[in-house]
Amino acid sequence: MQTIKAIAAIGALMFIAACSSNTNTASMEPPSASTSVAPGSIGDFRQNVGDRVYFDTDMSSIRADGRDTLAKQAEWLKRYTNYPITIEGKCDERGTREYNLALGERRANAARQYLVAQGIPASRIKTISYGKERPEAVGSDEGAWARNRVAITALE
Repeated sequence: MQTIKAIAAIGALMFIAACSSNTNTASMEPPSASTSVAPGSIGDFRQNVGDRVYFDTDMSSIRADGRDTLAKQAEWLKRYTNYPITIEGKCDERGTREYNLALGERRANAARQYLVAQGIPASRIKTISYGKERPEAVGSDEGAWARNRVAITALE
């Protein structure tokens, strides 16, 4: 009886091992960064151009990395003129609601002014401030705050 149990246990282990080795490894690989998106699509804009410009604490001036992103946005938007644009200004959770709404507005307008200076028609761009009301990242640490100090170019 012990021998039968031992053989059954060994058989079960071999079955489990065989099943686990037949796993499709392709499905376990992380998605490729070069996932194909249609040129001129919203996905193309987000993935290949970037829709976010980040700001320093209590600031609305465009940083060097933001200028690079906005320059890419302007080139893309000149090529694909069928999208109206809304730039959403956001802030981290610190500060009053009123302060953050005003700061979010300044951030959205700074991004808008940069795009207009690059040749995008002002009539094509709306701005809105969400202040701290619609955070991109939930949390009360520097990482979350940094991700919430942003202007997002949304295509409609």
